[in-house]
Amino acid sequence: MLLFSMGAFLLLCLFVDYAGLNSSAQKKSSSQKRAGTSAGPKASPTPTPSAVDALGPPPRVPTLKRPPDQEVTPGDVISVMTSEVLLPVTVRDSGGRLVPDLTRNDFRVFEDNREQPVNDLTLRQVPVDAVLMVDASSSVATNIDDFRRAAEGFAEKLSAEDRISLIKFDDRVELLQDWTRSRFQLRRALTRIEPGMFTRFNDALLLASRDQFGDTKSRRAVIVLTDGIDSGRGSTTFEEALDALLRSQVTTYVVSNTEISRAAKRAELDNLLNGSSSTIRFNQLRIDDLKEGLRVLDQSEQQLEQLANATGGRLYKPLTFQALDSTYAEVADELSHQYGLYYPPLNKSRDGGFRRVRVELTNPSYKAHTRVGYFAPAR
Repeated sequence: MLLFSMGAFLLLCLFVDYAGLNSSAQKKSSSQKRAGTSAGPKASPTPTPSAVDALGPPPRVPTLKRPPDQEVTPGDVISVMTSEVLLPVTVRDSGGRLVPDLTRNDFRVFEDNREQPVNDLTLRQVPVDAVLMVDASSSVATNIDDFRRAAEGFAEKLSAEDRISLIKFDDRVELLQDWTRSRFQLRRALTRIEPGMFTRFNDALLLASRDQFGDTKSRRAVIVLTDGIDSGRGSTTFEEALDALLRSQVTTYVVSNTEISRAAKRAELDNLLNGSSSTIRFNQLRIDDLKEGLRVLDQSEQQLEQLANATGGRLYKPLTFQALDSTYAEVADELSHQYGLYYPPLNKSRDGGFRRVRVELTNPSYKAHTRVGYFAPAR
């Protein structure tokens, strides 16, 4: 459903005093008063607020509600054994190739620098719950068809037991498809993606991790197409979004279009700087804007790298939108060759504290990649 429409919200804020609104009835009443239907002396004229001022404080993060025609059946939910920890582990060799056919004797698991007993090790036997997220704001809007095609190809490469859901975000965060194993349902949901304007990236991550993943025994993954630049109109910081992902034990794969945007901005900037001195002076505002845009892209890319590394995922930076097919295929390949490593933690305290973990391999030429840790149960 629609959680917040920034465009509609902006128009409403230009006519309605936001501080006095607590319900739809109050909105209507306030609107009538501003239209001159209320009695009493007219207030002294006040300066007209700018569009940004009129927006008021950021809205609270809502609940990511399921579309009414989609439900999760009881059989889809499996209680997790709180006495065990599941670590999704990706292993690559020195050349970056995925390494299959390892056994639990090849792994050593440490929690807070204390080695843990390894109970089980499986490959492709732990289903994946994968949320496909797409940034439908202006930076991606013209290439939505490329995402649709790549998402369909991604789904075809998953196991029949794996489930997919679809979330799009811009000035709204919308669940277009709840958990399904049906490729047809996903294909139908992909047609409902419509472009927006602003980007509530942090809100979208928090909502996906908080509301989409219940107590399941599956591996949990988010695959998000974005430049990672949040508009700042939501209620969630980057740190809060990362915390929510770690608490929900969600591996995050970021398909970033930062390189695509960076190449376009650099090309335009170089073209302007190669002009005459009078041309440069005339375009100075645009030049400054492009330089700032490049700085913001660099900063965003660093955060996206941190997000992927902390959750045990990976950052992909395709050079064109046409390369999304191969990028999403690579993510699907990694998920299908990921180890599910179970262990009962020696620290039995249910204090809600953060436990830092690392995985080592007996073969030093192999490198294991997993999340930085997890939050213990609270009581």
